[in-house]
Amino acid sequence: MSEPTPLYLQVEIADVSQQIFSGPCYAVVAPAALGEVCILPRHTPFLTRLVPGEIRLETDQGETFRYYVSGGYMEAQRTSVTVLADQMLRSEEIDREAALEAKRQAEMTLKKSHLFSDRDKAKLDLVKALAQLRILEEISITKLQKRRR
Repeated sequence: MSEPTPLYLQVEIADVSQQIFSGPCYAVVAPAALGEVCILPRHTPFLTRLVPGEIRLETDQGETFRYYVSGGYMEAQRTSVTVLADQMLRSEEIDREAALEAKRQAEMTLKKSHLFSDRDKAKLDLVKALAQLRILEEISITKLQKRRR
């Protein structure tokens, strides 16, 4: 008789410079190339490219962790998820002022530049800045909702 599949995922997340997270989780939500995906235990194995956005982990302790990912790859197996990111930031590492400045610079470049290469880079910079700002906004909303309870 085969061994039962655990009711959690072993999650490993790393970027090019460090390991970000390692541990059991009940769910992983990530910005896949074709849309947001939610991985639960016993998920069908697959590999996907990640786009700039938020990775959200629901741990076995009932905690929620939020991370900004600039891109990379995610592999899901029945009992594990591995994320290899280009760059990741924990939610508390996101600099709101830097993200706002990056957004402003990207928008200015998109308006003024005639070079496709400059505009393409500015579009990517804008997507990254907006993803970071969205994470900060969702955290603020979550904190506000908890205070109201």
